[in-house]
Amino acid sequence: MSALVIGTRGSALARRQAERVASRLREHRPELEVRLAIIATHGDRHPDAPLHAPQREGLFTGEIEACLLDGRIDLAVHSLKDLPTAMDDRLVLAAVAGRADPADALIAAEGLTLDTLPAGGVVLTGSPRRAAQVLQRRPDLRPAPLRGNVDTRLRKFDASDAAGMILACAGLERLGLTGRITERLDPIAFCPACGQGALAVQARAGDAATLQCAALLHDAPAAAAVTAERAYLAALGGGCQVPAGAYGRWDADGGTLRLTAMLATPDGSLYIRRSAALACEADADAARLGAELAATIIAEGGFEILKRMGRGGLR
Repeated sequence: MSALVIGTRGSALARRQAERVASRLREHRPELEVRLAIIATHGDRHPDAPLHAPQREGLFTGEIEACLLDGRIDLAVHSLKDLPTAMDDRLVLAAVAGRADPADALIAAEGLTLDTLPAGGVVLTGSPRRAAQVLQRRPDLRPAPLRGNVDTRLRKFDASDAAGMILACAGLERLGLTGRITERLDPIAFCPACGQGALAVQARAGDAATLQCAALLHDAPAAAAVTAERAYLAALGGGCQVPAGAYGRWDADGGTLRLTAMLATPDGSLYIRRSAALACEADADAARLGAELAATIIAEGGFEILKRMGRGGLR
C-alpha cells in the first residue's frame, strides 16, 4: 500500500477530525501518501431535516459508508456518536482514535448556568436527549430545534434572543472555541450521547492492509468506554431519536469501568438514570456492562418510557 484515502464530511469540524487522523497516520507511516476525500451526506444536503425522525439513522454516515464499500475511499472518519450501532456486516469499526471531553456544554450569557437561566428562556438544541434532560432539570425552560454545523449554530444563537444553547464540548475544543463555553455540564448528571467526543475510524472488513494501519490509531481504554455506551443504546433498540445517553469512564486503577446511563420521554416527565460498574478486561466485558445496565433501566421504569415512544424494549 502506497496511498490511503480518508473519507469525511465537509464541515470544518469533520475536516479537522479527519486531518487529525491523517496526521497521526503520516507520523506512523511516513512513506504512505494520505489524503482526504470530502463527501456530502444527506444531513449536509438537507440541513433543515429533523435529526430525530426514525428514518434518519445514518444521516451523516450513509454516503460515506457507500464510498467505503465501493472502494472510492479506504477509511472513513466519523464522530462516533453519529455512527449507528447496527453496521453493515461488510464494514467494521477499525479503531477508536481517541476521545476528547465527552461532556455537553452550555453556551449562554457570561456567568449563567443551566440552573440560573431566566425562567421561560429558550434553549436551542437539535437533540431530543439534551432537550429531555433540560426539561427534567428545568421544566420552565423551552427547548427549540437547531440544525447546522458548529459555526452555523453559534451564528444562529448569537442572532437570536435564546437564553442558551447546548453543544458538545469536544467539537468546540477541536475548533478552538472553548471560550464560548459558559458551563460544562457534568456528564454523570447530564449524560452525553453514546460515543460523544470519540473519533470512529471505519474500514472494509476484509481489507487487511488498511485495518493494520487503522490499528496504529486505536485507543483501547476509550474504545471500551464507548463500547459500553453503544451496547446500552443498542440494547434499548435506540438511535438519535431516543432521549437516551450514557457516560463510561475508568476508575483510577484502570481495571473497573463505570457506566452511567439515562432514558427519558421527550418532555422529561419520565426520567430514569442509573449507574453500574464491572471489572473489564475486554470489549466483550464492556458490552455486557452496557447491556446489563439497559436491562436494569428497562426493569426500573424504562419499559414504560419506551412503550410511550412506541418501542418494545430490549432487542
